Amino acid sequence: MASRRKARILAFQALYAWDATGGTTADILAFSWLDEDKRLNMDEEMSAFARLLIAGTLENIGAVDAAIRSHLQNWSFERLKKVDLAVLRIGVYSLLFQKDIPAQITIDEAIEIVKEYGSEDSYRFVNGVLDGIWKSAEK
Repeated sequence: MASRRKARILAFQALYAWDATGGTTADILAFSWLDEDKRLNMDEEMSAFARLLIAGTLENIGAVDAAIRSHLQNWSFERLKKVDLAVLRIGVYSLLFQKDIPAQITIDEAIEIVKEYGSEDSYRFVNGVLDGIWKSAEK
């Protein structure tokens, strides 16, 4: 598995932990919630990219969540599954603020992560929301 994919998974897990526990940004970025063996054996490039995604998402959480809210159809933000929300947040942050990463890569990565960690139909939902945000951002 590529280092960036692993970093995105780590960032997804961190945002899930942040949402579930209300942990501080410092704790989340220090990966204090992660098993010690995994934390000590992390690749530096992977952890740096994961921290970039986590910090960027949390610094821009208002704009990220607003974009998600504006693209929900017949669904309330509060009803979103925590796994789907964490994946969406990373994807939206990347689409809005990481212009050097092609949107299709961001969306494809989000879909693959949510297929692995989300429910059976989560990937369709995440794809639809991210695609809508991407198209709105392109205008």
